[in-house]
Amino acid sequence: MPARPSRRTLLLSAAVTLALAAGTTACGAGDTDGGSAGRVTVRIAYQAIPNADLVVKNQGLLEKALPDAEVKWVKFESGGDVNTAVIAGSVDLGLAGSSPVTKGLSAPLDIPYKVVWIHDLIGDNEALVAKPGIGSVKDLVGKKVATPFGSTAHYSLLAALTAAGVEPSAVKTIDLQPQDALAAWKRGDIDAAYVWTPTLGELTRDGKVLISSRELARQGKPTADLGVVTNAFAKKHPEVVTAWIKAQDQAVAQTRTAPERAAKSIGAELGLTPEEARRQLSQLVLLSAREQAGPDYLGTPGAPGKLAANLRDAAVFLKGQKAVDAVPDASVFGRALAVEELARATN
Repeated sequence: MPARPSRRTLLLSAAVTLALAAGTTACGAGDTDGGSAGRVTVRIAYQAIPNADLVVKNQGLLEKALPDAEVKWVKFESGGDVNTAVIAGSVDLGLAGSSPVTKGLSAPLDIPYKVVWIHDLIGDNEALVAKPGIGSVKDLVGKKVATPFGSTAHYSLLAALTAAGVEPSAVKTIDLQPQDALAAWKRGDIDAAYVWTPTLGELTRDGKVLISSRELARQGKPTADLGVVTNAFAKKHPEVVTAWIKAQDQAVAQTRTAPERAAKSIGAELGLTPEEARRQLSQLVLLSAREQAGPDYLGTPGAPGKLAANLRDAAVFLKGQKAVDAVPDASVFGRALAVEELARATN
């Protein structure tokens, strides 16, 4: 897969422009907004993924918890773009897939952030879809396959090819965001795509799912959407991070106790009917704060969870694909789990 150094430069430029457009007046953690003296500005990167993060956004749960803060939500198309925005100093908190987070914690990026939340465990909402006539992953040899580079979908695509005995170099992989992949699909420019909902639903109307991220998780290649916070912001504004975790936990609880209300909010954010939003929500596994403090996930202070090992395994895989320069020591991923912040919010 050829390197594309110009893409990172372009994205950095775009992120800086986005930060200016959002009205940020400085890049320091938790800087007060120039138009609201004394108010903390919280800049949150979100994506169009049908999980509880959209419930928090739509219902203003964080704004209600922090009435004296200026909360700014900025939409991104992929975790790779979120990483770029963090590097540019444009966001404080954000959602990114486990693959982009792994890359962010590895060289050459070495982003100073940590995982503070698991938004969802990816299941059937992310999958590899192919045009009619392509019956298996092995049939993709010589074909054009689109996926957002550096995303969980990209990681899963490489894992699917490897599991099927297909050399990634034997497939013409194209770097496209989900909506761009859909446009290319309709034009007939690509043969398959590994993307997530809601674009995934559009592709399956006339395409065939070859494998999903749920199946790959069963094969030992799990992926997740993670919440990250910059180290500087977490240190300067622990009360904001605590409120954010509690808002996310409240939204997860709502998906269980009042799923119709949660689905209505998610549907409003994605332009979907509540019924379709609830269907897409069911394709994900959401965890409460206390569940995330378990040994299989983030863990507790002094006992980081298995998520650290999963991220390192992803780094090993990405190093094999030359997507990162080196695999960090296991301790890097252990320190990157915000167990102190999670424990503070659950006590």
